Amino acid sequence: MILKPINQTNLYGLDNIFNELNNLFSNNKLPNKILFSGKKGIGKSTLSYHLINCILSKDEEFSYDTTNHTINRENKSFKLIQNGSNPNFNLIDVSSDKKMIEINQIRNLINKINKSSFNDKPRFILIDNIEYLNINSANALLKSLEEPNQNIFFILINNQKKILPTIKSRCLNFNISLTYNDAISIIDNILGENVLDIVNNELLNYYFSPGNIYNLIQFSKIENIDLKNISLKNFLKTIIRNNLYKNDTDSKFLIYEIVELLLHKISLHNYGHYNYFLKRLKYMSEFNLDEESFFIEFESKILNA
Repeated sequence: MILKPINQTNLYGLDNIFNELNNLFSNNKLPNKILFSGKKGIGKSTLSYHLINCILSKDEEFSYDTTNHTINRENKSFKLIQNGSNPNFNLIDVSSDKKMIEINQIRNLINKINKSSFNDKPRFILIDNIEYLNINSANALLKSLEEPNQNIFFILINNQKKILPTIKSRCLNFNISLTYNDAISIIDNILGENVLDIVNNELLNYYFSPGNIYNLIQFSKIENIDLKNISLKNFLKTIIRNNLYKNDTDSKFLIYEIVELLLHKISLHNYGHYNYFLKRLKYMSEFNLDEESFFIEFESKILNA
């Protein structure tokens, strides 16, 4: 079970950014174009959903708890966002059967924006994974960002990938990061137990995000992999030999992170292989290229070496 930001009613570790943005909104100073950048799984989308719920639920029953940074599951706006019917919220993301965010998604969004609002509440447009905008959809979005949109707020999510500089320059930018100890503390809170009792240290990367750690644990439970007693190499051998990297997009990118962790570990001893496979991994990730030939070669030259 992958950690879904839309379902997270508790906000951990990013309360300072949340408070800053909420204060800006309360003082009518919140820019209507915000860009959150940072490692995938660090909490950018969760932060966005919490800010949106806080603002939309202000005059509703079971409103947002700004002291404990929690969403009440009984709140009307939360329930409507959950079932995809909140008139003040639109989500744009990569479709599960596509490789990019397509121009039709942006055109449909623009048509919605141009229609009259159902109420006088702010409207929010959350665009996740904006690095997957193709050139046409990126330019269409840019035109919309350049227009004055009163009471409409765009929140863009970027996972440390290259995006159009003109999109970035239109937004209030937040580069979000966590220390290793912060990430471990957050995942302990989410799990309700000590992650170090579940995962051996070799599989924990200092650059892993809480979302990545959680998804690693859930993925391994489904596949019956004992994370406490398996080495990094044997973990990857199990993944490759059982074709588990083909399961779904979330699992695939999680496995890419594990591969990168091993490559960093071997970099001091074999920089040539490190550089070669890291470049291939980068292109494979950015352009959604076929991964089978990569993993065959990776197992032969790295795991079986």
